[in-house]
Amino acid sequence: MKLLGSLLFLLCFLISPAFGADSVKPDRPNILWLVSEDNNPFLGCYGDKLAHTPTLDRLASEGVLYEHCFAQPVCAPSRFALITGMFAATAGPAEHMRAQGKIPANLKGFPALLREAGYFTSNAAKTDYNSPISIKEAWTEAGKQAHWKKRGDPTQPFFSVFNHEVTHESCLFPEKELPLTLPPTDPAKIRIPPYQPDTPEIRADWARYYDYMALLDGQIAAKLKDIEVAGQAENTIVFYYGDNGGILPRSKRCLQQSGTHVPLIVYYPPKWRHLAPAAPGSRIKEPVSFVDFAPTVLSLAGVKIPDYMQGRAFAGAAKAEPNQYVFCTRDRMDERYDMMRSVVDERWLYIHNFRPDLPYVQRLDYMFKARGYQSWERMASEGKLTPATAQFWGTKPTEELYDMASDPDSVKNLASDPKHHETLARMRAALKQHTIVINDNGFMPEGSELEGYEASRKAGAYPIERIFDFAVLASERDPKNVPQLIEALGDSHEAVRWWATQGCTMLGVKAAHAEAALLGRLEDNSGAVQVAAAEALARIGKLEVALPILERWLQNQEAPFFGLQAANVLDRLGDSAKSALPTVKKILASLKPEEGANSPRAYPQRIMERIIEVWEGKAKPLVYPVFPSGQLGEP
Repeated sequence: MKLLGSLLFLLCFLISPAFGADSVKPDRPNILWLVSEDNNPFLGCYGDKLAHTPTLDRLASEGVLYEHCFAQPVCAPSRFALITGMFAATAGPAEHMRAQGKIPANLKGFPALLREAGYFTSNAAKTDYNSPISIKEAWTEAGKQAHWKKRGDPTQPFFSVFNHEVTHESCLFPEKELPLTLPPTDPAKIRIPPYQPDTPEIRADWARYYDYMALLDGQIAAKLKDIEVAGQAENTIVFYYGDNGGILPRSKRCLQQSGTHVPLIVYYPPKWRHLAPAAPGSRIKEPVSFVDFAPTVLSLAGVKIPDYMQGRAFAGAAKAEPNQYVFCTRDRMDERYDMMRSVVDERWLYIHNFRPDLPYVQRLDYMFKARGYQSWERMASEGKLTPATAQFWGTKPTEELYDMASDPDSVKNLASDPKHHETLARMRAALKQHTIVINDNGFMPEGSELEGYEASRKAGAYPIERIFDFAVLASERDPKNVPQLIEALGDSHEAVRWWATQGCTMLGVKAAHAEAALLGRLEDNSGAVQVAAAEALARIGKLEVALPILERWLQNQEAPFFGLQAANVLDRLGDSAKSALPTVKKILASLKPEEGANSPRAYPQRIMERIIEVWEGKAKPLVYPVFPSGQLGEP
């Protein structure tokens, strides 16, 4: 077809006012980002036989396809990495969903550097970067109508982003009919992965999502046609990628491949093919991630890459050595806390769960609007889950290791297999090194005064290696560690005390000997430590001292994240804390309703509403199946 095969004419740059009347503008490529929201590589070019994606398949045949591109499992932390070239966890609390990362004073969104070099920059239309990045500084035009066509000088190079929301998670909330131009996907032809129960709702959502991918392909075709008709095709490098993992159950918000593996295709027109890392039609196996995108674009545009960027350019004049590993994080998702870290190379996926006692699936309000999760919950409540389909529904192992080549569904955990001990040790070591290098802020509680790029890097402020080692120890859930946990409860550093209290929580009654030390932490100078100590005490049966602490923070709107942590604890305690019902109702009634579903102060209120519904019998708690020891799904 003509769409990409005809990308064959030159765009000459004319006289640049910036260099004087007789100067010639530097010859630089346009760069176009075509982004689809919330999808894995459901594309024919990635081997998916049900996909109908002819435009993207053709783009791959004429461009370069990346087989191992990984993103954060949710959008806002992913966009932080895209705009900064830095890991979200390096400038806490940007690692959490819907947060405001504290960035260094000299940090600019990389499009601002392109503007300084003479580029017109436009973004339609997502700019939630989990940080106070200046939108006006980064983008010449931003908003749903922003477009490269709006530049006044047709010879000015552009960098333009178009986000396609047609595949967003909300497309599985079936409130309207699809505007299909093709026959709908037959649900009977869907391959249901072994970790999902085979329900009509899940099959329907899979089929619906393939239909949306077909619609997306048509929208991409239209964008490429615009470039061609405007005579810009020969001078435009095109990126297509998904902004985070898929939206079917156990994908978005999770660190398995289904939550972080995204498509990436880059097309280089003949004029700019010397900047490509490989020939047209090539498939790159070395892993890349979103922190690599900003330095890559700067490399393609001939703009100096700032020293603070943590990614590596994978194309262009400043192309770096390939990554051996890429890294992903999972922290708070909207109103629910968890903490996971992953390491990926060309073959292996390693996940460390720092709160393995928490179930993979928590009652996250937005996520449970999807029929697939609702049907999975129904199957669990009816006792119809098998060990395989309960694996994701229960609590987590501390470590997970998957062979992505032989197990793309990430269901066979090899972490305890002696044959893979060396691989496990290598991936563990890579995680520790990365954590230290980026100064991962996720190892401190959200709301800490130490959060942020600069605050956490002050001399002696955040001994990350010691804290990491202690977080690993806490996550082991080994009763032999109780003496170390007790000693750490008196540590001078907030993060160490916080992990010690969480370690006790994870051990439950096996940490009963820590009672006296935990009681001493109920008046800790850190609200997060107080809340965590209250949970640990509740787990050993001391609700009478735990509940007042949780109630105190629930009604404190000046420290919303400590209140959110308290709400999560109260919800996890379930019926054992039902005596707090009158107090929780009174607190909720006294709080000012928050505007906006994603306000930090709205999150604890949302959980309190849910707790009251469950305690009053108006809603059912999630049911987590229990299987005989050693089988999947064991809590």
